[in-house]
Amino acid sequence: MSDSPAPPQVALVGFGPWGRNIARVLHQLGALAGVCDPDPAARVSAQAAYPALPVWSSADEVPAALAVAIASPAALHAQQAQWFLRRGQHVFVEKPIALQVDDCAPLLELAKHHKLVLMVGHLLHHHPAVIALDQLVQQGVLGRLQYLYSNRLNLGRFRREENSLWSFAPHDIAVMLRLVGASPQRVTATGGYFLHAHIADTTMTTLTWDQGVQAHIHVSWLHPFKEQRLVVVGQEAMAVFDDQQPWPNKLTLFRHGVDWRDGVPSPRRAEPEAVPLPQLEPLRQEMLAFLQAIADPTAPIIADGAEATRVLRVLDAAERSLRQAGVPVDLAAVEPPQLDRPIGEIAGDWQSRGVTVHPSAQVGQGAQLGQGTRVWHFSHVMDGAVVGRDCVLGQNSFVQSGAVLGDRVRLQNNVSVYAGVVLADDVFCGPSCVFTNVVRPRAHVSRKQEFAATPIGQGATLGANATIVCGNRIGSYAFVAAGAVVTRDVPDHGLVAGNPARLRGWVCSCGEKLALALAPVEGAAAVCQRCKLVWQWDGQSVLEAKQP
Repeated sequence: MSDSPAPPQVALVGFGPWGRNIARVLHQLGALAGVCDPDPAARVSAQAAYPALPVWSSADEVPAALAVAIASPAALHAQQAQWFLRRGQHVFVEKPIALQVDDCAPLLELAKHHKLVLMVGHLLHHHPAVIALDQLVQQGVLGRLQYLYSNRLNLGRFRREENSLWSFAPHDIAVMLRLVGASPQRVTATGGYFLHAHIADTTMTTLTWDQGVQAHIHVSWLHPFKEQRLVVVGQEAMAVFDDQQPWPNKLTLFRHGVDWRDGVPSPRRAEPEAVPLPQLEPLRQEMLAFLQAIADPTAPIIADGAEATRVLRVLDAAERSLRQAGVPVDLAAVEPPQLDRPIGEIAGDWQSRGVTVHPSAQVGQGAQLGQGTRVWHFSHVMDGAVVGRDCVLGQNSFVQSGAVLGDRVRLQNNVSVYAGVVLADDVFCGPSCVFTNVVRPRAHVSRKQEFAATPIGQGATLGANATIVCGNRIGSYAFVAAGAVVTRDVPDHGLVAGNPARLRGWVCSCGEKLALALAPVEGAAAVCQRCKLVWQWDGQSVLEAKQP
């Protein structure tokens, strides 16, 4: 006789193809309390499968004492989740959490207000291969991430309530945001319409992060065979998650590299290494996580409402791009990027993790500070601000909620970073340099909804007293001279000065000025006198480094 407590009891809402799988797992766990479905045929199937359990035809028949797992059509998710949360019931809802981003906030607020579990069915978070892959990334085995791509392809099942993007891509978006650790800045999507004039059967989505990471997601239900593969490429190694392979081969590590010989890159191949995985059913692990969260309010939930909202914002941006035949959508302009997991530590654990906060500084409990970061005299980091690893926030600096700082960022004295400003890794902000957040501020006019995103590329330098007008992008390794006023985008490696700032030349990644004309002829090259890297103009606007 077992002494373990009985699991929480869950009512399943929606006995469709996927709902039947959820019912099977909940029943195996001893947690299925009944099934609700308005379709008479579905109720007959449910009663035949579970004759000892009640079957209901409407949501108001479901006892309020039960938790709920929603597997209805996607268009009903937000409405049904809100209805059950208002009744005080814990809710698991299949992906996507909603079809409109604006529907997410009320769900999160209801769950918070009533202290209820709100969990979303991003199934791959519970897959042993994804968990192991995330550990490889966090441990630095792959090195800095560079490129990710996924194929989620099959023949059928054709949908009419949603396109292939909304049907398949949420899984891969959720995993990619988890691995990269942040939401992308730009989203582009294109699609093909073959079975229906307005429902895309196949889509290709591109996610771009200002830190240099890029991802592609290809989904289709018009494919001759099933393929579910995710490839993650880092500077040190590559990993492949192929869910169609047997368990011993689902996750493979390739420690490939690149060697330079006489200025020409050459691949260095290594033998594949199978990553050992426990053979666990992801859906069972997902349902166990939901039951544990109900039983233990302190249990972490990786696929909570906030995580699902970030995924939905990317989906929404991809859908808008899809409708405009691939026009890029600036996600940062809609919502400042938020990390999908803390990149550092929260306040209660700073000292044990090597974070230094001066006694005169003020740091909100909800701020995220990376390991090794130092916050100096009279500085203020607000709740919701994100600061990466090994950053230095000089005296009297300020980081507002919604601002994001990458790793090794340097803020000199008297620098304020506002919501919408995203500093990539290795950005240097000189003393008293200035960011703005609206173009035409008025003291008596609220323009919080007009905050413009200001991305600063990796390795960029902003000189003392420089002013960066919001909405403009500073390219990677660009150099903004002291006192300059930036009113337009600055290209990668561009050197700008003056008011308004104008292009004055080009700089190496080490900061040395290069002997290149403002408009070089294609193929023009220059050698950095400091680090001896050779930089060549590619004919457009990007300088490409070559081996010395």
